[in-house]
Order: sequence, then structure tokens, then C-alpha cells
Amino acid sequence: MRVTDILYDEWQIGGVLEELIMSKPVQRLKGIHQGGASYLINEKWNVTRYEHSVGVMLLIRKLGGSLEEQIAGLLHDISHTAFSHVIDFVFENKAEDFHEKIYHRVVGDSEIPGILEKYGYHYEEILSDLSKWTLLDQPAPELCADRVDYTLRDMVQYGWISLEEAKCFLEHLTVMNGRMYPKDVEAAEWFVKTYYKEVIDFFMNPLNVYGYHALAKTLKTALAKNVIDFNDLLGTDESVMNILDSSEDDEIRSLLRQIRRNARVKEDQSNFDFHFKNKVRLIDPSVPFENRWVRASALSEDIKRMGEQAYNKMVNGIYVKILSNE
Repeated sequence: MRVTDILYDEWQIGGVLEELIMSKPVQRLKGIHQGGASYLINEKWNVTRYEHSVGVMLLIRKLGGSLEEQIAGLLHDISHTAFSHVIDFVFENKAEDFHEKIYHRVVGDSEIPGILEKYGYHYEEILSDLSKWTLLDQPAPELCADRVDYTLRDMVQYGWISLEEAKCFLEHLTVMNGRMYPKDVEAAEWFVKTYYKEVIDFFMNPLNVYGYHALAKTLKTALAKNVIDFNDLLGTDESVMNILDSSEDDEIRSLLRQIRRNARVKEDQSNFDFHFKNKVRLIDPSVPFENRWVRASALSEDIKRMGEQAYNKMVNGIYVKILSNE
């Protein structure tokens, strides 16, 4: 099969990767939006987990990663529930890793182990510990395929960087000992600036935050009233919304009316309706300098300043005033 991606162009994919891509668990990700509630309030915020997962696989391939690591990249988000990280706020999971907690249950109950077995792989050898795949995953503040792909993909899709800028950055990545790094401090500065557009200007955008807040409240109420159950959340965004839309419960119907694309909100620390905090996400990749690797912030005052500003913003959270939502 031929796979065409906005960031990585065309690739010919076959064998185990093709079969995994066509499997029900991976195809389900076409119905899971990367930004959770975002698409419900802004039609441009519509990147899917499928696009991201295939993208991570292709980035790993582009950087010379093994077939096994490409498999891990393709499947790393397979357990995301409907509405992605909104569920972390429903269950008050501050680490925002609920999908990781149910990963092995979701994979083990699917057709994925059988597909891997057909090609001579045991799924636990590849998927039991995704952190062993060093291109796919690295602890912050380093770069990894997951972090790089969702940042570039979102920012291109939402029009906050150009496709040419994203592709230029990809050509300024290097791999050393199975890990990715920017080739120079200039590339690091560009990515750090772009990453904070993602986690500050988008994740903490008052409208986006409002969408998370309103949808999490709706889902929590629907779970408490048994309008939906946990297994429903293992479906798609649309399938869950269809259940909610068909509910006769007045409270749920009222909550749904508040999740609108013409909602108007603003950030207002002195007069707010709710306060929102998500986990701290910082970036400060290592770069080559005088035959060694050093944190980019040690070489760039701009990166140091951006990191300090982002940290303060994330720790303080955002105070949202609702102007109109019905």
C-alpha cells in the first residue's frame, strides 16, 4: 500500500505494517481526535490519532529506525479512548496517562497480537515497554518521534507554521546512539518556539480549555448517570457523541448545548468561571557543542527565557471567563 503524509510525503508500506494499519484498532484511531474536545469548538482543530500514529511510524522510518520500532510507533497510541486526553480530566488523572494504564488490556484483547504472531513477533517483546524504543520515546525535555510529530502536525494543520518550515526542521534532525537531536542550536531554537506554540498557545488557548472543561463535565455526568459506560469510551468520538445526543436526560442535553463552535470565552484572572491546569510540558533538547552534547538552553538565552515563561504559565494555569456558550 502507498501511504501519503503531509509531513513525510509518500512511502510504500507492506507486510506487517500494512496489515496493522488496516486492522480495526488502528482504523478506529481515524475517529479519535488528537485534541480531544478541540474539534467540537473549532473545526480546524481536527488532527486525528490515526494521522499522528502513522506519522510517528514514518518519522521513525525516515530516521532509520528498525521495523520493530516502526511497529511500536504505529501502535503507541492504540489505547486512547474517545476524546483522547479529555478522559484524564474526567477521571481526574493529573499525569494525563490514562491511555497508558489501559494499554495492555486494549492491545491484548485485540487482533494485534495475532497479526504480530503471523509475522514472527510476540507483541509483548515489542509493546511491553515502549520507553525502550529510543527514537519513539524520550523523557522530556528531549526530542522524540512522538513529541516532534504531534507538534509539527498540529501547528501545520492549524496554520501556525508553514509546511515548508516543518520540512526544513525535519532535515535538521540527526540521530546518535538511537536518539534524535537537532543538528544545531538554531534548529533547537526554532523547535522550542514551535513547541511552546503547541503547549501554551494551543493546549492552553482559552477556547480549547473551555472545550475540555465542558466536555469533561458532560462525560463525567453521563458516566455517573449510566448514560454511557467505560466500554463506550473505547469506541470513537462520534459514537460517544451519538449516545449523548440521543439521551433524554435534561442535564446532559443542557451540558451538550454548551459545547458549541460559537462559544465565546476569554482569559481573566480576576473574574473567572473556572481555573484549569494541565501537566507541565517543557522542551530543552541537547545539541552538539565542542564534541559533546549540551542542553540548548546553555547555549541560547532565548531558549532559557522561553522555558522559564512556559514553566510559569503552566504552573499558574489559566483562568477562563465564559462570555457566551448557548
